[in-house]
Amino acid sequence: MKDIIISSLDMARLRTQIEKARSGGINAPINLNPLINELDRAKVLPPEKMPPDVVTMNSIVKLDYLNSNKTMQIEIVYPRQADTAKHKISIFAPVATAMLGYRKGDIIKLEVPGGLAELRIADIVYQPEAAGDLDV
Repeated sequence: MKDIIISSLDMARLRTQIEKARSGGINAPINLNPLINELDRAKVLPPEKMPPDVVTMNSIVKLDYLNSNKTMQIEIVYPRQADTAKHKISIFAPVATAMLGYRKGDIIKLEVPGGLAELRIADIVYQPEAAGDLDV
């Protein structure tokens, strides 16, 4: 299993979101265990030390499907900001959880209804830490 990196700011905010979901503050059936497991194993860095090629919260990421010519671009957001029509995907969604903390060029394997999808993080179009946007 590849090491992942998460900023201390994202860690604190995500732990708050998990507690909110556990207390019924989010009206969706979700499995929090994958995200909790990722957070528990992550290396935590101060936001200003985050390498610019790491997927963080509010990052805009370009993904390539390795088993087809399909690509997509998504933004990883907190649940209240999710809007699939605008490609804003909640961190509680399996694809967002799977990418958090990984780097440009990494390959993510994800179970989807049609089987196993392999996605490459082709580019990080925007990363808040690299842009100095720590309050998003």
